[in-house]
Amino acid sequence: MKFFRLLTIMWVSIRYGLDDFLLGHSKTRWLRPLVRGLFFWRNLSKPRGVRLRLALESLGPLFVKFGQMLSTRRDLLPDDIADELALLQDRVPPYPFLQVERELNTAYGKPWREVFLEFDPNPVASASVAQVHFAMLHDGRPVAVKVLRPGIARIIHHDLGLLDAGALLIEKLFADGKRLRPREVVDEFRKTLADELDLMREASNAALLKRNFDHSPLMRVPEMHFEYCRESVMVMERIHGLPISHVSALRTAGVDIPRLARNGVEIFFTQVFRDGFFHADMHPGNIFVGIDGPDKGKYLAVDFGICGTLSEVDKNYLAINFLAAFRRDYKRFAEAHIESGWVPANTRVEELEAAVRACCEPYFDKPIKDISFGHLLMRLFAMSRRFNVEIQPQLVLLQKTLLQIEGLGRQLDPDLDLWKTGKPYLERWMSEQLGWRGFVRRMKEEAPEWSRLLPQLPRLTHAFLSRPPKESELFAQIEQLQARQRRLEMMAITAVLVAAVAVLGAWL
Repeated sequence: MKFFRLLTIMWVSIRYGLDDFLLGHSKTRWLRPLVRGLFFWRNLSKPRGVRLRLALESLGPLFVKFGQMLSTRRDLLPDDIADELALLQDRVPPYPFLQVERELNTAYGKPWREVFLEFDPNPVASASVAQVHFAMLHDGRPVAVKVLRPGIARIIHHDLGLLDAGALLIEKLFADGKRLRPREVVDEFRKTLADELDLMREASNAALLKRNFDHSPLMRVPEMHFEYCRESVMVMERIHGLPISHVSALRTAGVDIPRLARNGVEIFFTQVFRDGFFHADMHPGNIFVGIDGPDKGKYLAVDFGICGTLSEVDKNYLAINFLAAFRRDYKRFAEAHIESGWVPANTRVEELEAAVRACCEPYFDKPIKDISFGHLLMRLFAMSRRFNVEIQPQLVLLQKTLLQIEGLGRQLDPDLDLWKTGKPYLERWMSEQLGWRGFVRRMKEEAPEWSRLLPQLPRLTHAFLSRPPKESELFAQIEQLQARQRRLEMMAITAVLVAAVAVLGAWL
């Protein structure tokens, strides 16, 4: 199976002239005349980016998805290729309803008619991993049912092995290969696909996102019907709204379009910095807008197979960098990169500051219609090569989401100023993290642990002081004891502060 798949990939690569990418390298350039003479019949008049896009579409859904992901990695690709890959559409022909029935019967262990009163055999959406049908439960609730494509896991497993081999080839052949860590990029892609292949996980993602935005005036997430969800089937509340790309229809329905655009930016920052959990596939096909009732003007999100998470370290690092960029504090931006270890410790702050300023300054005070974050990222990545910045694979999804937010913003309100919209939110978030509210919150979080440790301090201190030190260690022990005494004093002071904060919190 894998051998025939490899032959297919080789044939498609030859047909669309993808050998140009490999033969452009200095180690293989001498083969170019031979290959061109051997495959003289090919039509290579189209630009290389177009040929690559067509080849990926011919190779099937996994390669389409990988191309979409690569379109966000402008550190790996030139502009012309990245722009063309961004046009890849994850739409494939639907599979027959007979296969859907078989998958439903297997998942539930009984005929699907015992679960659903009605089931529309015509899918409303069909993508590479699954397709969606409308249905109705026996209690009359309308639902949307997502069903995995039969055999998709096997196809993905085989193709991922081939992508691993390609990533290894990039590492060995290209000077920037190791720094760009292509194998780690493929690993991130593998994890993302594993999440998409488990619809119970997707339902759990949706449930968490719904909990995070309960009672939010900005976005609503449909309810998951977990009693009907399985690994290969997901059943959720059916939502009613218009696709966010139908701007004229939304305006006719009375939706405030500029406000909708600003809300999209706030939703992004809220997910990233408040929750550390974000919907990482916010293209127009996955976002609807309510046009009546309490959902009017709200974002209605679907398809939660790809979600990203950020650690506290990632959130703080990103907040510092975003805020420094919004404030044009390029020195702080450069210092954050060095402090995080993303650039070598011996990098001169002034040099990195000047390079970042040259990248970012031309983009300020411009509406979003005059800004291309793709171009800005490309300039930043070009700068990163000079300073040996290590690309962080865990932030690939965040970068992809930011580019999708840019696309939505351009569609909704070309005059939207992302900088002015995002800056107040980030300043408020930083204040809550680093101000007195953040201090109180962290004290409350740490209080249970401190209440356990503080009573043990006298016993631990006595045990330590009573231990007879070796003569050779005496001076080191004395220094450690003095340092510990200083720490104990600080802990005692902090304990008093905790008590004071607890009293203040109760009084407030």
